[in-house]
Amino acid sequence: MKLEEKTVKKNYIYQGKILSLRCDDAELPNGNACKREIVEHSGGAAVLLVNEGKVALVKQFRYAYGEVIYEIPAGKLNAGEDPMLAAARELEEETGYIAERLNLLFALYPTPGYTNEKIYIYEAEGAKKGAQHLDEDEFLSVEYLSVKKVFEMIEAGEIRDAKTIAAVQSYVLRHGV
Repeated sequence: MKLEEKTVKKNYIYQGKILSLRCDDAELPNGNACKREIVEHSGGAAVLLVNEGKVALVKQFRYAYGEVIYEIPAGKLNAGEDPMLAAARELEEETGYIAERLNLLFALYPTPGYTNEKIYIYEAEGAKKGAQHLDEDEFLSVEYLSVKKVFEMIEAGEIRDAKTIAAVQSYVLRHGV
């Protein structure tokens, strides 16, 4: 069975610094016309840092949700940027840690129904403490919690960030709590 849809025309509604919004004319597999609303995003990179049994979590206010949430260190990819370099940059900026190695765990599609965003999740190895370098518009705090505590927070619904949940659950599957 044919599943692919064909883009007939991309219609940009908005093009901003972080994302662009399109309402495309498309064709369904059966030949019928349809509209597809798409949020274009350059993607992101995130890092799971577990050091001495503790996970580095960033706490920051997320305007879209109107609340402070826990996340692993992460950031947006710049145009054409290597995701591993972005992950290393974000880890150092947000936590001050510099990883000896970053291993790609997986890439995930956070919301495939309407965006092309792809987030690359890395695990840091051999991380050494350096200095935090927050962007001038970045306000966050870093907490180091045991893997067990973070897993319990996920199970209790205290951590709801998809990339963080996926990274921590992957860690627990591979290493245990």
